[in-house]
Amino acid sequence: MANHKSAKKRIKQNEKKRQTTKWKTSRLRTEIKKLKVLITAGSKDEALKQYPYVQALFAKLGKSSGMNKATAARRTSRLAAQVSKL
Repeated sequence: MANHKSAKKRIKQNEKKRQTTKWKTSRLRTEIKKLKVLITAGSKDEALKQYPYVQALFAKLGKSSGMNKATAARRTSRLAAQVSKL
């Protein structure tokens, strides 16, 4: 256990950041699943509506420390290719 005041504060900050990142990542995964269901069902209009929302979530997570920027870009690009094939 931490003894210094700054170390205790750092523990609180790390936990808060971990929870925030976990929430954002979980929300992103849920939205990706929704988009993939739409892609497999072949509903182009619904997928085109869902894609910008998923893209924005990737951008937000890539901007923070939740996900590497290149990883977010790569995954966004792959989903875009799947949507455009519809």
